[in-house]
Amino acid sequence: MDLFNPSPCPLVAILRGLTPAEAPKVGQILFEAGFRMLEVPLNRPGAIDAIHTLLRNAPDDALVGAGTVLTVQDVDAVKEAGGRLIVSPHCASDVISHAAKHGMIALPGVATPTEGFQALAAGAHGLKLFPAEMIPPAAVKAIRSIMPVGTPLFPVGGIQPHNMAAYVAAGATGFGIGGSLYQPRIDETALKRAAEAFMTVRRNLLEE
Repeated sequence: MDLFNPSPCPLVAILRGLTPAEAPKVGQILFEAGFRMLEVPLNRPGAIDAIHTLLRNAPDDALVGAGTVLTVQDVDAVKEAGGRLIVSPHCASDVISHAAKHGMIALPGVATPTEGFQALAAGAHGLKLFPAEMIPPAAVKAIRSIMPVGTPLFPVGGIQPHNMAAYVAAGATGFGIGGSLYQPRIDETALKRAAEAFMTVRRNLLEE
C-alpha cells in the first residue's frame, strides 16, 4: 500500500478505444478538469501508443496506464511505454505480483471477498469492484467491513454522477468511469461537460 496514496475520492478515467491521434486533446481536457488517473484498456488497437502519447503531456502527479491487463506480457508492454497503472477486469495473481514487483500500481477487478483477499495477498494496491452493477452500495458496505483498514475500493461499471454519493457513503474510495465519460470520437464539448459533471459531484462529496 505504500506506493499508492491517492487523492481523496480519485476518479479513474477509462478511455476504451482511445487512439494516439485523439490522446493529446482528450488528455488535456481531462487533466484540466482535474482527473489524475487515466487508463487505456488494451483490448483496442493503438492502446499502448495512446498511453505513451498521454504521458507526454501528463502533469507530474498523474498516474497513467492500462486497463484490461490480462497477462504479465501486457504489464511489461505498459511499463515499456512508461505507464504505471495496471487495471484488470479479474483477479490474476501473476499479473498483480508482476506489476507490484516493478513498482506499478495494481488495481485488479474483484467481485467477492474471496477474490479481494486473494488480490491483496498477491500485492494489489486497491480493488476494482467490478461490475458495480452487480455490487450495489449495500454490498460495498459489507465488503468494506471485512477488508483491511485503508484498502482502496473502486466501484467500476455503471457509475454516474447521481449514484456516486451512495457508494461513498457505503465506503467506496473512488470510482472508475468509462462510457458515461468518454467514448471514441466524442465531441470535445461533450467530454468537457461530462468531466465537469463528475468533478462537481466529487467536490461536493469532499465538502460534506
